[in-house]
Amino acid sequence: MNKKEKNRIEIAKPEGKLGVLIPGLGAVATTFVAGVYLVRKGLGKPIGSLTQMGTIRLGRRDKKQFPLIKDVVPLADLDDIVFGGWDIFEENAYEVAKKAGVLSYQDIEPVEKELKELKPMKAVFDRNYVKKLDGPNKKSAKTKYDLALMLIKDIEDFKKKNKLSRAVTIWCASTEVYRKPSKVHSSLKNFEEGLKKNSEEIAPSQIYAYASLMAGVPFINGSPNMACDINAITELAIQKHLPIAGKDFKTGQTLMKTILAPGLKARLLGLDGWFSTNILGNRDGEVLDDPGSFKSKEVSKLSVLDTILQPDLYPELYGDFTHKVRIEYYPPRGDNKEGWDNIDIFGWLGYPMQIKVNFLCRDSILAAPVVLDLVLFTDLAQRANMAGIQEWLSFYFKSPQVKEGLYPEHDLFIQQMKLKNTLRYMIGEDLITHLGWDYYKAEYERD
Repeated sequence: MNKKEKNRIEIAKPEGKLGVLIPGLGAVATTFVAGVYLVRKGLGKPIGSLTQMGTIRLGRRDKKQFPLIKDVVPLADLDDIVFGGWDIFEENAYEVAKKAGVLSYQDIEPVEKELKELKPMKAVFDRNYVKKLDGPNKKSAKTKYDLALMLIKDIEDFKKKNKLSRAVTIWCASTEVYRKPSKVHSSLKNFEEGLKKNSEEIAPSQIYAYASLMAGVPFINGSPNMACDINAITELAIQKHLPIAGKDFKTGQTLMKTILAPGLKARLLGLDGWFSTNILGNRDGEVLDDPGSFKSKEVSKLSVLDTILQPDLYPELYGDFTHKVRIEYYPPRGDNKEGWDNIDIFGWLGYPMQIKVNFLCRDSILAAPVVLDLVLFTDLAQRANMAGIQEWLSFYFKSPQVKEGLYPEHDLFIQQMKLKNTLRYMIGEDLITHLGWDYYKAEYERD
């Protein structure tokens, strides 16, 4: 380690218990929770998790230093995590996991006791924002501000009961209907007035984000909802000196796009059209069967290609391509989502070619390690006093949140470089540029 830069950022040690609070104890959440318990018992491997299995290069390439990230970055230990959450349905995590059908009986049974202990608190819910679902386990209050106060009390009681030193909230609930920011979202003052006046423009996810930050807990948005990417919540995060991150976990089809599109651009292959369709049968698919909720997901998915391909810089290659996304609710498929992509490209002298992708994935299996990494990295940011938007976590999101005036980076490989260089910076290591000039300097600088 470079001693001169060793204390670049002061990071508090991950001492004590870390609470993970989850709005939405559905398939993704229970797959994540069950998986953590199985890993803790030595009955499973955290495949897909950068924090648990990923390495990081330190220093020069010829030194061959590739330690595990968790061995050089002070992350919370999985044994110190305590789970809690909210849901509109009353079933405990064990019942939900069995019903979701993601994990096998053999994987659920060893952690039955732990999952049964995770019972959802009453949720904040508005049928106007999720039209396809409803349940009995809901809070009721005179105003949305009162609902926020109830959530704050939930968080404070949970921290006290479990003797937590800190906590993180991560939204794993359903996709809300699409809404654009309005005046009520423009400032913290307007937002709090809107809460007290029951503004219909304030969504449940925004109430959770507000309550979490007010309770001193960072907030991560795993859905395409407009939850923490509004001025009011960004302002509150900075005021409370807490991290926020979002939005929409990057798992199946969009993950493939952020792998393939950078390759096409790198080789300057043109694009005529990209058609994507999905079938899935879980609760997420049911919610997205509503046009309003699908619009939120569509906007999140469609934003990827333009940013990666930069049609304004390469008009001949990407200035006029067609991009369409479809999602079909198909109950027999359950959590095993299938995505088809037809990609019409062209190369030398404009000759056409095609790429076909058929990704048979498991939505919650891909999401679970993303949830784990986001929780541990956000907790790291919290202990490093990194307030506001955590753009370095864009690696995990379909529609990464960035500071106003900046465009989001969607290229998965640039996102990975940004994430790992942020970790290197935090622990005082040299940033990696992959220039490699110094290895060949003598050959390049002959007399």
